[in-house]
Amino acid sequence: MKQYKSFIVAVAAMAVVSCADDKFQSYQTADPNAKHSADYAYLNELDNLKSYTNPKASSTFKLGGAMEASDFMKKEQYYALGVSNFEEIVAGNAMKMASCVNSNGVFDYAAVTSFVNSAVDAGLDVYGHTLAWHSQQPVKWLSKLIADREIDFPDGGVLEKFLHRFTYTDGPFPFYPMGCEPPVINGAIHFEPTGGWSQFFICDGGSNTLSPGNVRLKIDISSDKEVGGVQLEVRNGWTNPQVFTFDVPIEAGRKVYEFDMQDVTCEPAANYDIVLKPQTADATLDVHSVEVFKLEKPAVEIEQEVTMKTYTDGPFPFYPMGCEPPVINGAIHFVPTGGWSQFFICDGGSNTLSPGNFRLKLDLTSDKEANGVQIELRNGWTNPQMFSFAVPVEAGRKVYEFDMQDVTCEPGANYDVILKPQTADATLDVHSVQVCKLIKANAIPLTPEEKKDTLTWAMDKWIKGMMEACEGKVKAWDVVNEAIGQSEILTDGFYALQHGEEGDTDNFYWQDYLGDLDYVQTAVALARKYGPEDIKLFINDYNLESDWDDNLKVKSLINWIGKWESDGVTKIDGIGTQMHISCYEDQAVQQRKKAAIENMLKLMVASGKLVRISELDMGYVDANNKILNTADLTEEQHKQMAELYNWIIQTYFDIVPADQQWGICQWCITDSPSNSGWRPNEPVGLWDQNFYRKHVYGGFATGLAGKPYEPGK
Repeated sequence: MKQYKSFIVAVAAMAVVSCADDKFQSYQTADPNAKHSADYAYLNELDNLKSYTNPKASSTFKLGGAMEASDFMKKEQYYALGVSNFEEIVAGNAMKMASCVNSNGVFDYAAVTSFVNSAVDAGLDVYGHTLAWHSQQPVKWLSKLIADREIDFPDGGVLEKFLHRFTYTDGPFPFYPMGCEPPVINGAIHFEPTGGWSQFFICDGGSNTLSPGNVRLKIDISSDKEVGGVQLEVRNGWTNPQVFTFDVPIEAGRKVYEFDMQDVTCEPAANYDIVLKPQTADATLDVHSVEVFKLEKPAVEIEQEVTMKTYTDGPFPFYPMGCEPPVINGAIHFVPTGGWSQFFICDGGSNTLSPGNFRLKLDLTSDKEANGVQIELRNGWTNPQMFSFAVPVEAGRKVYEFDMQDVTCEPGANYDVILKPQTADATLDVHSVQVCKLIKANAIPLTPEEKKDTLTWAMDKWIKGMMEACEGKVKAWDVVNEAIGQSEILTDGFYALQHGEEGDTDNFYWQDYLGDLDYVQTAVALARKYGPEDIKLFINDYNLESDWDDNLKVKSLINWIGKWESDGVTKIDGIGTQMHISCYEDQAVQQRKKAAIENMLKLMVASGKLVRISELDMGYVDANNKILNTADLTEEQHKQMAELYNWIIQTYFDIVPADQQWGICQWCITDSPSNSGWRPNEPVGLWDQNFYRKHVYGGFATGLAGKPYEPGK
């Protein structure tokens, strides 16, 4: 039988590594120096993983392995293991959006194309991971796309915000000399031509601290004559600085010269030196002062929606106050009662305000002009803050606006809105109530529709580019990764999708802007539009084998797939279960975990979708519920892990029908080092860090062969 340990020598020159065993038969697969080397000798007799075929496996079943594309492209150890043992390969990170799109929105798929071509040339299929996800996204670029839009002023006007003014005290030159030290005379730096090339500070950086943005300088200079060749330079330091250079068209006499600096970045420092460079000019110059201003757009008042209340046909939806008009045709329909009347048109729980100024818009239809109608807002009924306005009702439909100054939100933040027809005899229909906060700003937030449209464009550009980079060679994808949450249960009893939380600047949740349905439907549509005709699309997620919630997460995912496909257009081919699991020394716990894995597979089969174990790896938890490091495992614990691998693989083939089998992907080829960002120090690999086979390799191989794991045989 062929034997090899993945090698240290490079194999880049190998045209195809299917012959790797032939070239390196002298390398053993099991560590001959292991403490219990005799226990490992049987591993040398095992063949490469992809040579084993389970009797229940379909002809299209794919055995996958994951690794970093950069490791694969070195064509060394990982490359040899990948090509020799697996049929399908997954890049750990290289095909995720943040790996291909930088914070400035520059797209670069070169590494993807190289990886895909190298894998396909070596006889491997490539599985794409992943098109849509909230993690590992170019957050800065995506956030910038939907940032508030600056207001364009017809005259291009800006406001000057004063920052600094620098003047001088009579005496010697006050700054660091640069071969030129003009004195300060009569409150001005007095420069006389030196007969050579000259420059000197007129402001040192320690006195001129700037923040990012646009900046204006005003330099007050006197000259005894008109002269050219004078320059002004502004820089933040002298090593890799940001530098601004301006020509100064010096006129005879005294003048204030202005210079604008666009996009001051303040990198790598925030202190900007200002240097005047007369160079070889022969004029006598007096620098009286330097002023620095931040340039800002003028602020205008804009409306920021807080509440939009509409109504559903049926009985009066609020607490009755002696008047309960029904909702007809989407409007609260008030018919005069013959007495004094009032009723809620928005309850406080739907109208939570913060301190500031607000505008209320009332969309109202009346059958006639009417007097005496009022609208009232109040936060509570004991010592409330209250606003009351007369509504000059006109015949027909009209939107009435009312401004509330200095909302204090004391003693509560919820403001009821009450319409008071009082004794007016008009028939009124209230169509909606809108409450907007009035804010001063020089930018306007994009509407939800604008954000959705912009991000749909970004997703289109991303997926189209990825599919073009893969040249139709990647036939299967995780189209959406980790969409299902586990913190909120909806009224239907299933988990809600994950969503962004305040303060989370590391992730970008597309579903917050595209919507829970359109997020996935859009990603699927774009993948099918730009991908190969025979593309297969999977929804991939973790904790689907969860025993603590009776597999609620996989049930929720299947329910959501039904919602996504309910448009009759969207089609999702398969489900990927990540299965980043542990082997438990406590057998009662282990049996619960096994039962949940079986139940998960049965539920996935019942969905009718292709079934893929997408990211299988395993750690170990001892009887004290402690996660063990690789070095701490006993031989018996290693073998328990091998038995669990064997059981998982055989259970997959026992439960999943041949026509629903896609494959199993081992996520970690080798054990995780201590500095890894993924399960550091855990025994997650089939090989150790020196690329020797472990007992789990034996369990994995025998599971693929449909045989029990029996160490030593």
